Amino acid sequence: MTNPSILILPGDGIGPEVMAEVRKVIDWYGVKRDMVFNVTEDLVGGVAYDAHGTPLHDDTMEKAQQVDAVLLGAVGGPKYDDLDFSVKPERGLLRLRKEMDLFSNLRPAQCFDALADFSSLKRDVVAGLDIMIVRELTSGIYFGEPRGIFEEGNERVGINTQRYTESEIDRVARSAFELARRRGNKVCSMEKANVMESGILWREVVQKVHDEDYQDVELSHMYADAGAMQLCRWPKQFDVIVTDNLFGDLLSDAAAMLTGSLGMLPSASLGAPMANGRPKALYEPVHGSAPDIAGTGKANPIACVLSFAMALRYSFDHGDEATRLEDAVEKVLADGLRTADLLGEDGVNPVSTSQMGDAIVAALDASL
Repeated sequence: MTNPSILILPGDGIGPEVMAEVRKVIDWYGVKRDMVFNVTEDLVGGVAYDAHGTPLHDDTMEKAQQVDAVLLGAVGGPKYDDLDFSVKPERGLLRLRKEMDLFSNLRPAQCFDALADFSSLKRDVVAGLDIMIVRELTSGIYFGEPRGIFEEGNERVGINTQRYTESEIDRVARSAFELARRRGNKVCSMEKANVMESGILWREVVQKVHDEDYQDVELSHMYADAGAMQLCRWPKQFDVIVTDNLFGDLLSDAAAMLTGSLGMLPSASLGAPMANGRPKALYEPVHGSAPDIAGTGKANPIACVLSFAMALRYSFDHGDEATRLEDAVEKVLADGLRTADLLGEDGVNPVSTSQMGDAIVAALDASL
């Protein structure tokens, strides 16, 4: 049997540093759990532009289409701010998502007990929080046409078009319902059906999918602005939230901060099944490239490590090993280890990026 394949794209800023800690974890699974992955590495983002004049070389795109999973670090940085929009580092990530047709973006918001006091919300509101936002990723207002900045009379006008087809809504709704069956069996669909025709269609299609194939899953509907309020009021009322590209972008970042740090949160972007039955998939931390701390050893690798845990669960059918890795992270945090981003004003002696990675590997050893 061929070993599963992974393409690693560390990217810019702290990307290479946090990805180095993921490589330690991948190596551990090969040695200690006899789970060997065929790993290759390539460029994306600003470093790809520096090398090739494009944020994603065609050869790299072809590799991404062939592997079982892509792990990405982060892209961007002030060095590239003046580039033309078409070759900015972020365009490499968007091309990966679009050409791999990664329509379902899974954004978990989980609050480890050891970090409950780090959230800006009260402990009883966030302790034990474990929700999943499923964001449609390849359509909606970020991709709809017409779009652009045009002359209209004596002034300019900026235009973006919110556009969804029934099939685009159908497939992401099914992704959310299937995920809910593996969790709390509850889905809340969020849109703006009160003021947007695309929202009306969204609600109708999600309801139709539910009534035809997922009546065992509890379904509710909520306007997205009310959903944002409820996330801040009592987030534990939710299990799986499914929503469109724009609202998913906003709501998932709001939910992320309930946990206290963007440095803690992974994500998965999933597409249609390949010939081997596995979905096309890209895994990445929610945080950015943080160029201000690149090379200092201050970066938190946990989000990137947990992104690999998601790969174990959703791409490689090793949910038990994903749980093992998540438990190892939780143990390290419970033992009091903190990178600089997880320390308050009185925090002293944070561990480095590599020390946090080593501690996670040690916790994996202890789990055997």
